[in-house]
Amino acid sequence: MSKEEDIIQELINKFGYLEGAVKVQRPRRILLEIDYKNFREVFAFAVKELKFGHFCTITGLDEQDNLSFIYHLAQDSGILFNLKTSVSKANPVLETVIPFFPGAEIYEREVVDLFGAKVVGLPAGNRYPLTDDWPAGQYPLRKDWKQH
Repeated sequence: MSKEEDIIQELINKFGYLEGAVKVQRPRRILLEIDYKNFREVFAFAVKELKFGHFCTITGLDEQDNLSFIYHLAQDSGILFNLKTSVSKANPVLETVIPFFPGAEIYEREVVDLFGAKVVGLPAGNRYPLTDDWPAGQYPLRKDWKQH
């Protein structure tokens, strides 16, 4: 069994509902598509137990009625774990991952500015990457955005 398959088996052993939802995309790349209600517990397990101790980035996607976010984590071994989750575009609320990775703050600010997500627990701070005078309610990475 490969290291990637070992990780997948550990995930399924801990969270049986992940059977069929997690796969090896290619060598050193694991993808899990997960319902947001289960995201936090699996994310915490990946960080604490599976030793995915490096936070790489968050990728945002506009998928019509939903906004999806892929959290990219890495191990020292070079294996990347991509956790994809979705929230309703009408009420895109996420919980911060800053308690796990303080450096995630900048990426969470990007999903706020560029996609209009609300990140619960994100400390007050400057906007990023948009300027402070950017019009409220304008999210340039949403597919329905039109510059005014």
